Amino acid sequence: MFLHFLLHLVEGLFISSGSGSVLNTQKIDKNIDLLKEQAWFKQLYEDERYHRLFFVNRRVRKYLQSTIRVKRIISNPNVQQKFLLFLDKQVEHSRKS
Repeated sequence: MFLHFLLHLVEGLFISSGSGSVLNTQKIDKNIDLLKEQAWFKQLYEDERYHRLFFVNRRVRKYLQSTIRVKRIISNPNVQQKFLLFLDKQVEHSRKS
């Protein structure tokens, strides 16, 4: 558990240091495929409100670039709820733009 937290922390520092400006499309797509194995995510992915975010929203793609984060989303219902709130904020943000 502590190691998991430590890896997540180090990954967060690495991404926020500026070296995370380039997105790894293959990794993101692989992580989306992992999530699509979950029924709840498959419904989200097919929902018009969210579908476009997974392809064009840089914040969503950067978030999904982290395999550790994606595994936490898969295994923890509370993290799933937070992820959904994050997506809702991105939908609202894209409507305002």
